[in-house]
Amino acid sequence: MYRKQMKFQKLFCVIALVASVVVFIYSLGIMTDLFDCLYSTMMDPTDIDSTWVSGSQVYYYMQGFNRSFLSYSIVLLLLACLLFITNTDKRRRYYIANYVSVGLYSACALYIVFWGHSQIQYYKALWKQVNFEELKDFAETFNSAYTESTFWFDIHYLVFGILLVAVGLLVYNVIWKNSLMKEEAKVIAKGKEEA
Repeated sequence: MYRKQMKFQKLFCVIALVASVVVFIYSLGIMTDLFDCLYSTMMDPTDIDSTWVSGSQVYYYMQGFNRSFLSYSIVLLLLACLLFITNTDKRRRYYIANYVSVGLYSACALYIVFWGHSQIQYYKALWKQVNFEELKDFAETFNSAYTESTFWFDIHYLVFGILLVAVGLLVYNVIWKNSLMKEEAKVIAKGKEEA
């Protein structure tokens, strides 16, 4: 039973690493449409109220969130690497370092999911308040990008869903590992009694 569990624990750690990479890439791309469409509408970047398109200030409002999100995604990536540094992917028995690495990764991932979801929903609402008629006129006049798409906001459901699955698998693995370790301890204790 341990062999089967150890194959899965390696897979679960790889899934956690992949999920972290997906979150990191998403944090790099989330501002793509906003930059393409809104940055050039600002007449004076030092005065965000000086704009050709009303509502385009969302691009500047979102900068702080994007910096934090990128930082958190890097921390998550490092914690995913910690799973491998502590040999969580291949240990037969788990020790304190393994529980700590899984706990830190899970806590960071859950924080990113709940904090990120609330922030993204807020900025999506601000994006929808952009005057798209003005934006379309601006894009046609200055031959710049135009979109009304909320793709980069909506894709967070998939990205965070993948992250939640990774967390769930790591927690399931810890529970599975503990049950196997308890069974093994019972068998060893029984063998000592019989001897």
